[in-house]
Amino acid sequence: MFSILLVLALAFSDSDWTAYGHDPGGTKYSELRQIDRQNVTQLKKAWEYHTRALEPTSPNNEKAAFEATPIVVDGTMYLSTPYDQVIALDPATGREKWKYDPQVERWMGYSEVTSRGVSIWTDSKKKKGEPCWRRVFIGTIDARLIGLDAETGNVCDGFGEINLNEGIGLKIFGNYQVTSPPAIVGDVVITGSSIGDNNWVKAERGTIRAYDTRSGKLRWSFDPLPAGLKTAGAANAWPPFSADPQRNLVFVPTGSSSPDFYGGLRPGNNGYADSIVALRASTGKVVWSFQTVHHDLWDYDNPSQPVLVTFRRGGEEIPAVITAGKTGFFFVLDRRTGKSLLPVQERAVPQSSVPGEETSPTQPFPLYDTLAPSKFSADDAWGITPADREYCKSRLEGLDAKGIFTPPSLTGAIIFPGNVGGVNWGGGAYDPERGLMVYASNRLSTVVKVFPREKFDEEYHYQNQSRFDSEMARQRGAPYAMVREHLRARDGLPCNAPPWGELIAVDFSAGKKKWQVPLGEVPLPDGKAIPGALAMGGPMITGGGLIFIGATISEQKLRAYDIDTGRELWSAQLPASAQSTPMTYSINGKQYVVICAGGQGKSGSKMGDSVVAFALP
Repeated sequence: MFSILLVLALAFSDSDWTAYGHDPGGTKYSELRQIDRQNVTQLKKAWEYHTRALEPTSPNNEKAAFEATPIVVDGTMYLSTPYDQVIALDPATGREKWKYDPQVERWMGYSEVTSRGVSIWTDSKKKKGEPCWRRVFIGTIDARLIGLDAETGNVCDGFGEINLNEGIGLKIFGNYQVTSPPAIVGDVVITGSSIGDNNWVKAERGTIRAYDTRSGKLRWSFDPLPAGLKTAGAANAWPPFSADPQRNLVFVPTGSSSPDFYGGLRPGNNGYADSIVALRASTGKVVWSFQTVHHDLWDYDNPSQPVLVTFRRGGEEIPAVITAGKTGFFFVLDRRTGKSLLPVQERAVPQSSVPGEETSPTQPFPLYDTLAPSKFSADDAWGITPADREYCKSRLEGLDAKGIFTPPSLTGAIIFPGNVGGVNWGGGAYDPERGLMVYASNRLSTVVKVFPREKFDEEYHYQNQSRFDSEMARQRGAPYAMVREHLRARDGLPCNAPPWGELIAVDFSAGKKKWQVPLGEVPLPDGKAIPGALAMGGPMITGGGLIFIGATISEQKLRAYDIDTGRELWSAQLPASAQSTPMTYSINGKQYVVICAGGQGKSGSKMGDSVVAFALP
């Protein structure tokens, strides 16, 4: 009888979504179960809100991405737009309560134009209803950290706004940014940064900074790079952080040192770059670290929020943290010590032939299941027609292809998985009832070549004339520039075989995949479709046994999957692509599922400005 009453209480009680990943540990899991596997097919659109974030238009709209996950606290929804407007809505109706615009200059150049959300904090020293007794924090693409009154949207006196461009060796405005919500532990708000790290050897430092939530005073800072390393920058942490408030810990996922694809001027493993770093939240002191990639030459950042889980071994329950990355590897670490709870082996990897480069002799390899294949060569070339396959094969022949961690070269190297993953910023969701993690994982081959920097204009002309879909960077200060390309046939389809995106459930305590299915599909001109689409965005899990995910770049859909089997149970058409992660909450006894559908300019997905809520009739 008690269990029945508990299920009914969870089904009909109000429940919030209080942080980007639902909770400080980033689980993206809600116990709500009013919507379940039996009735999910009855979901209908409850309301839709338009942010108008892309107005007025500017060239930056071409790279804008609506990647926000809203939060809901005490009857108000808070979300952010690509230009860092903060909007408060009535979560039952979508009615706007207030809107704050930080007046980001839309005509400046920015490396990224996105915001993944906001964070909220309640001041225990203030009475409810006093100005700024509850605060909303946002980091902006022009590198400000702003504290707002959650009731009104007014800037809070005392904290106000902090200029994060100061003290990091800014190269050019717009290269140093904040694109993810800060972490909050106690009365400290902690932020990382997003850095365009291929333009210079000495890019901005990826310093983590913590501020007093009331006064805005700097409490501590942490630079992931060694103090003596002056010929590098970055090693920044651009995804959301996770926190364990009880242990006074914050878990920071760092990325590569600059520049991404040549490390001759940053020898060694570059300190805490490409690591999960556990910091004492109150002081910034390092408690432990685990490096996922040594001397990164592949842009294999730790791209997603670490997730706090319980690892079960025999009858023992161990507090753990999981990270998954672009390599397709995931690591399960003891939250207290940083030691891997599953077997990991340092293995020899291919060495660089580029003069001046010193590749790490080994890399950490999991001795358990991974989330993406790790080898691709000309022999594996794929095309929807024989002509497409031959084209892809001709592009691949002669390139270095020695499996994962093949270093960039002067003739070109196949990087597989490429820099979109594997797992990207959408990360995973944790089902504590089943002990499962669920991930969206990509498969897309990338070709990277370095070449003498004085030949940049010549290479640029060649890439233009060839009409290759390539990205180039000068890597100023290094002897080499770089060019990278996601390898596709003339019809735009990848040169590696589908599926290009999968949804994967992992029993992480056993290190075994439970199931994997193609995620979405890629529509073809003839009306047919190929299962398994590239995805940017993440999953969310509910107590109703459901996984909700949008994410697919080639579609405008939100889907629901059965957590036990991976079977698709429901889908709904959205007004634009949803390169974001959905969330859920309950208000007035009704459960809602909400997703931001605004597309991603860089990937060419359908753009928009919608926040869409679904509920049962």
